[in-house]
Amino acid sequence: MADEKKPAAEKKKAEGPQKRPSALKRDLQNEKSRLRNRAYRAKVLTAIRGLEQGIAQKEAADALKQKLSSLFSLMDKGVKNGVFKVQKASRTKSRMAARLA
Repeated sequence: MADEKKPAAEKKKAEGPQKRPSALKRDLQNEKSRLRNRAYRAKVLTAIRGLEQGIAQKEAADALKQKLSSLFSLMDKGVKNGVFKVQKASRTKSRMAARLA
């Protein structure tokens, strides 16, 4: 049974016309940016989780302000790079600041 499987190099889509080189390049670019954005979102979620844990464990106010500041920075950079929309960043920042207050 395993002998009947073709190597990955021989497998090609038989359906439809071939994509142009520019479309193939765009697919590669989209995949790279998708992975980059996904990693960035994970970093932001980790920062949010760390802040919430700090609030739950009643850490010192200075440490919590530092975590909040770094979260704000991450969100603003995410907006600048197109990972987040402006309103999502504003909403998240507002909620985190309210939880800290």
